[in-house]
Amino acid sequence: MGILNRFKEIMSSNINALLDKAEDPEKMIDQILRNLNSDLGKVKAETASIMAEEQRAKRELGECQEDIKKMENYAVKALEAGNEDDARKFLERKADLTDKEKGLEEAYNLAKSNAEHMRQMHDKLISDINELEARRSMLKGKMSVAKTQERINKMGSSVVDANRSISAFDRMEDKVNRALDEANAMAELNKGPKDDIKDLAAKYESKDSDIEDELAALKEKIKNKE
Repeated sequence: MGILNRFKEIMSSNINALLDKAEDPEKMIDQILRNLNSDLGKVKAETASIMAEEQRAKRELGECQEDIKKMENYAVKALEAGNEDDARKFLERKADLTDKEKGLEEAYNLAKSNAEHMRQMHDKLISDINELEARRSMLKGKMSVAKTQERINKMGSSVVDANRSISAFDRMEDKVNRALDEANAMAELNKGPKDDIKDLAAKYESKDSDIEDELAALKEKIKNKE
């Protein structure tokens, strides 16, 4: 049926077009559902129209069948009244209505089939949308986990970079300590050999001087007593 194929193509093309240009999966999921709900509105309107067509065809068929019965009843009554010519006219009209009935029956059967297909498509689309709505929460949950994992991966890279920086800092510290040790060693070498004799002599010189001072102080004390 044309209408069914048209709506299927519309929905399929909408989804495929969105998936082809998808950048943010969460946004695309929401957009797909919005498009499907929009398509559902079109399907509902078309379904209602085709169901109305089915009812109209059914009504016309029923009216024709009622007219056929009436013509037959009128023919019977005309014969009972002895009016054969009138009965013949009623039967002729019945024959015309019977031919019309065949066409109306075919139209009704087609309209009924169309309505059934549209109702099936309508119900299937609602079921699919409900299923996708349920899956959307699951997919968004997965996307959230994926984004968290992505952030963790980036932090992992930052930690690696930080470790490299720390290692570089340690290497620089080692170089600084080594340079300081070398400078201290060079300063020690530049002092020249140590003269122990001078230090020893200074020790005794200082001691004798102290004794002489103390001796002079005692002499002065004795002199004052006299």
